[in-house]
Amino acid sequence: MIRHLVLFKLNEGVSREEPRVAEGHKAFAALDGVVPELKSWQCGWNITERDIAYDYAIVCDVEDRDALQRYLTHPDHQAAAALWRAFATWVVADLES
Repeated sequence: MIRHLVLFKLNEGVSREEPRVAEGHKAFAALDGVVPELKSWQCGWNITERDIAYDYAIVCDVEDRDALQRYLTHPDHQAAAALWRAFATWVVADLES
């Protein structure tokens, strides 16, 4: 099993209330149940206001490395990630258990 973690930081001057950001959240939320490789899926806004905190997170589980690759290249995932590229940066970690 692989746990895929992604933490997003909105670019300077970007607010989560902006329509493009809301569209980005909606696109990621819509992946639940659409991408067959996802064994679990959670995404949402960080609730802490610490300066070092990221703004948004994705946590999901997939069966193996092949499933992770299929998820990453899925057209709906690619479309959602493309939206976020316009207004955020992110870091990724994939943990195998």
